[in-house]
Amino acid sequence: MARKIQAIRGMNDILPDQSSVWLYLEKTVADVVKSYGYQQIRFPIVENTDLFKRGVGETTDIVEKEMYTFNDRNGESLTLRPEGTASCVRAADQAGLLFNQTQRLWYMGPMFRYERPQKGRYRQFHQIGVESFGMGTADIDAELIILSARLWQKLGLLGQVELQLNTIGLASEREAYKTALVDYLTQFKDQLDEDSQRRLDTNPLRILDSKDESTQSVLKEAPSLEDFIGEESQSHFERLQTILKANGISYVINRRLVRGLDYYGKTVFEWVTSHLGAQATVCAGGRYDGLVEQLGGKPTPAVGFAMGIERLVLLLETLDLIPQSAKFSADVFVVSIGDDAEVASFVLAEKLREVSPNLVILRHCGGGSFKNQMKKADKSEARFTLILGQDEIDQGICQVKDMSTGEQQSHPLHDVVAYLNSKL
Repeated sequence: MARKIQAIRGMNDILPDQSSVWLYLEKTVADVVKSYGYQQIRFPIVENTDLFKRGVGETTDIVEKEMYTFNDRNGESLTLRPEGTASCVRAADQAGLLFNQTQRLWYMGPMFRYERPQKGRYRQFHQIGVESFGMGTADIDAELIILSARLWQKLGLLGQVELQLNTIGLASEREAYKTALVDYLTQFKDQLDEDSQRRLDTNPLRILDSKDESTQSVLKEAPSLEDFIGEESQSHFERLQTILKANGISYVINRRLVRGLDYYGKTVFEWVTSHLGAQATVCAGGRYDGLVEQLGGKPTPAVGFAMGIERLVLLLETLDLIPQSAKFSADVFVVSIGDDAEVASFVLAEKLREVSPNLVILRHCGGGSFKNQMKKADKSEARFTLILGQDEIDQGICQVKDMSTGEQQSHPLHDVVAYLNSKL
């Protein structure tokens, strides 16, 4: 017997009993972003490696350790996209959508990072991203955060997630802060964890995110980024808070929140939960005004966020917030016995689909006894089962069984569609 081939570790199948929940989440997101005027954009899974080196940052964990990179047959270095923002910028700029224009865009799809798989963190994972371009004021930052809060409300999650907010200022302000932070931390290098020691030379702001107790102890007396934030950045941040407060959006200011990608500046935010253990962040984003120019485009202000579908599905399941309507089930199951009844059942099912296109109608296929077919009807959890045999064909009727009560009635074949349409 041939050896079975298994899925690659950390790259999971989404099976039928799970996909209905994904569809529910994806549709809810699509409805919410559409209501705010965002249009969907789609771009390739594979991009030129330099896009992520220049966009995400060569000293980030993603570029240094996590990207799936390979040379194609022409020797060109290609990478499976590890995140969506850089690809979105590349696609929109290449299509001429950005310069002197405003755009509201969103996307959805798989991303790839080589890291240790664990619950809520996978090597192939799926993200929904929402990005806006051409608007440099705090009101668009606020719109994105309010949009995400609207989504949590629709999903029943608003009381289960917390908004954390910070400003990391302009590039010049961050550079001044980095110098002060490195000068301070260098004195205590031996007390830092291994990742933080490495980041001291490459990406010192990420040290603020460290979960290591010894590192956090050292950071207690470290210089504060807040002290380096200038008037423009602070004014932007205060305006954002004013709009959020006016809209009843609760938040906490987390001065250690910096985000892990080099392109962020000014506003950064995360929605976190206490229900998923270590994988607490379910949505994160911020402003990245310099990224378009960094990737070769004209200077364009931008802000956006991304959320992990796997984590949101896990959170909905953990909190039992998946509505019954989101779970797959049939509305009508059609049973037929005999050749003539089989043909008639096809005609009946198609008429019902024509009149009620939103119904899920399962026709039994593959033959089998009446008893076996009724077992499958029970298992389908359909509200009604239609039963056709030779006697029913001869009489021009159909048996309609209400599966919730067990009551069974005969209806003229020409009346069955109208009857079911009134009941479902």
